[in-house]
Amino acid sequence: MKKDKKEKKDSSEIKWFITIFITAFIISIIFSFISTTAIVGLPLIPAILVLLLVIFIGVLFDIIGVAVMVGKESDFNAMAAKKIPGAKTSLFLIKNNEKVSNICADVVGDVAGVLSGSIAALIAFNMTKDLGFNVQFIVSAIVASLTIGGKAIGKGIAQRNTTKIVGFVGKVVKIFKREK
Repeated sequence: MKKDKKEKKDSSEIKWFITIFITAFIISIIFSFISTTAIVGLPLIPAILVLLLVIFIGVLFDIIGVAVMVGKESDFNAMAAKKIPGAKTSLFLIKNNEKVSNICADVVGDVAGVLSGSIAALIAFNMTKDLGFNVQFIVSAIVASLTIGGKAIGKGIAQRNTTKIVGFVGKVVKIFKREK
């Protein structure tokens, strides 16, 4: 009996790996194409704004991933019993916290990290041409610092405001979720 459960779990984990691999691959291609194509023709300030937006998205989804991981079912059970909008969806997110966190923090967050690196490289290349000296190291350090610092602050925000964050995300997801 235990062997069947282990095989089932292994099979489920392999399916999840394949799903997440394909999802990350497709998202990476789409967003890399869109952002790098858009960045190439942009002046410096709009390109930097796009870069900051990508960093912000990565940090935001990391916050959501952490909030879902530390959220408590009991908070949302009470809300669902009171028929508070989005509470059932929030409860679903909490019950599936490993997958939700994986998608938010790892897939979206890491894709945003890779994307911000690509955008930073394009910006640095253009700045180096204009300035006449290599600024790649400085631009990379700034992007890394903003990303890491943002995620560090975000983790604290997520832990202190878990119920609010997951509740808000539940309401947003509910809008797009088809009811069975």
